[in-house]
Amino acid sequence: MQSLTRLAATLALTSAALISLPTLADEVRYNQIALRAEVSQDVAHDLMHVTLYSEAQNSDPAKLAAETTQTLNSAVEQARQAKNVTLKLGSRNSYPVYDDKGQQIAGWRERAELRLESADFAALAKLTGELLKDLKMGSMDFAISTPSRKKTEDQLLKEAVAAFKARAQLATEALGGKSYKLVNLSLNSAGFQPIRPMRMDALASGMSLSKAAPVPEIEAGTSEVTVNADGVIEVQMP
Repeated sequence: MQSLTRLAATLALTSAALISLPTLADEVRYNQIALRAEVSQDVAHDLMHVTLYSEAQNSDPAKLAAETTQTLNSAVEQARQAKNVTLKLGSRNSYPVYDDKGQQIAGWRERAELRLESADFAALAKLTGELLKDLKMGSMDFAISTPSRKKTEDQLLKEAVAAFKARAQLATEALGGKSYKLVNLSLNSAGFQPIRPMRMDALASGMSLSKAAPVPEIEAGTSEVTVNADGVIEVQMP
């Protein structure tokens, strides 16, 4: 009987604790406010990306492949001589070209890409102009390098926290509270990387390039890096 009495008491105590949980949860949420603070900064693009490609057509797919490979190898060898430029091969594909009736294969067309990247805009622009004698321009865009983005985000993180504190204090005063305590806080970064339009004008003076292969004018521009501080505070009322 004593064991049964102890068991009944234990169950009653556990039930009472479970019943009180919603009440405690409600108390935790009491006077809580969700806030967001956002800070941003324009950062200059310090990386340049260029995609060049070779595209040709031939009735013999083997000859076409050999021609494409030769053109691409020559461009790669030339690109390797440039300092401060990183290169890698992009996509390469071939497809049949049909006659006017669309029934018979009249030939084959092949395209192969070469992708270049550099923080030295002048060096990459010069190389691009030289390679445009044999290749075609696929795209050109600019971006923020990882070190630059991280440095900016670290700076903005501090500013976001300060902005969140200021907003939390403002909300507390608006509610007539005497103080607040931080319940949770999350920090997130975001950035927009616009692709800059290609300009086929010649570069400024100092570039002695062939008139037949002008290089794109450099207009790197900027992107906006943003850090958001999202959190919840609990206002302490007098």
